[in-house]
Amino acid sequence: MAAQRWTQILALSSMALAPLSAQSFAASNKPYDINVILPLTGGVAFLGKEEKKSLQLVQPVINKAGGVHGRKVRFVYYDDQTNPQTSVQLANRLTASKPTLLLGSSLVSSCEAMAPLMTNGPVMYCFSPGIHPKKGSYVFTATVSTKDLAVATINYFRLKGWTRIAIMTSADATGQDIERGLDKILARPENKNMKVVDRAHFNITDVSVAAQIERIKEAKPQAMIAWATGSPIATVFKGIVQSGLNIPVATTQGNMTYAQMKQYASFLPKQLYIAASEWVQHKGVLKFAPGVEKAQKKFFAAYKAVNLRPDAGATLSWDPALIVVHALRALKPNPSALQLRDAIAGMKGFAGVNGVYDFPKFPQRGLDIHDVIMTRWSPSHNTWVVVGKPTGVPLAK
Repeated sequence: MAAQRWTQILALSSMALAPLSAQSFAASNKPYDINVILPLTGGVAFLGKEEKKSLQLVQPVINKAGGVHGRKVRFVYYDDQTNPQTSVQLANRLTASKPTLLLGSSLVSSCEAMAPLMTNGPVMYCFSPGIHPKKGSYVFTATVSTKDLAVATINYFRLKGWTRIAIMTSADATGQDIERGLDKILARPENKNMKVVDRAHFNITDVSVAAQIERIKEAKPQAMIAWATGSPIATVFKGIVQSGLNIPVATTQGNMTYAQMKQYASFLPKQLYIAASEWVQHKGVLKFAPGVEKAQKKFFAAYKAVNLRPDAGATLSWDPALIVVHALRALKPNPSALQLRDAIAGMKGFAGVNGVYDFPKFPQRGLDIHDVIMTRWSPSHNTWVVVGKPTGVPLAK
């Protein structure tokens, strides 16, 4: 009787444990979804699609390494149509379920519109380097700051002896902000010999800037900064080439895409410089931290496997994806937004394709001007070649 009783008990125990085991198995196989808001249509769809492709390629890299606590990561995409209002609508809808994390979007205007919704979480990792989140906030931002890109550009010009410069920016709030930033940089003691010989402004809807370029030409600058992205910079480039103005021209990393270089090939300035993070291929020219070199090897290999070449847009989402996953792995399953924010904020020594991140030292971003190098577009190589060391120091005068 006793033996029979124990047999019954064991049978009942097995029946009770079976559903739990099945439930546990199902949970471990449920993907770890991470919501991503991107401009997949509209004016900057080229950038959103590049960032999406980067996430699609990094996803198997993450999952091959174990995902997050044994669950495969899956990025779930939402199209904000390059419209900040749509970005806010999507963010409101997604945050209603109180997620821990949200990635995107890609524009300054979209990220700034979404940021107030993240006051108490979730963590938002914006892919635009142009925002400057408050220390301790739930908002983080990708790659090096546009301010550091500008500093490196001015450093490069000064050290090359190009002290007479012209500045051309859009007449909108973004352009005004950039111009103020450049003025602050030029006011630094080391730039006392730098002189702005002409300032030109244009509306982003203008189809010609011929008059402004002619005035710049008459001022005889040694170099020029043209800070705009997308179709507005194409208008500026056309004006420069059509006027016969052949001087070094620097622009922002936002234009560092192969699609743009191909589309603008017939009217690109002959000397086109772009300050960038460390991702640009630099073999035989520069050597970065071993961890960065290793991260870049994986990055380029992932793209080569699908017969593609990454550009700056790809780096804007690649590192953030790996950073948030690294933080999630360090926490217990199902962390709060506060725990995730603090984990990222305390992260240092993380080697990505853009440099070695140190969030305690550089809050909300992790990188600074020491992660900025100077490049020049080379039509013969059909890529950007490194011409300046970190902080914008020229390789050779």
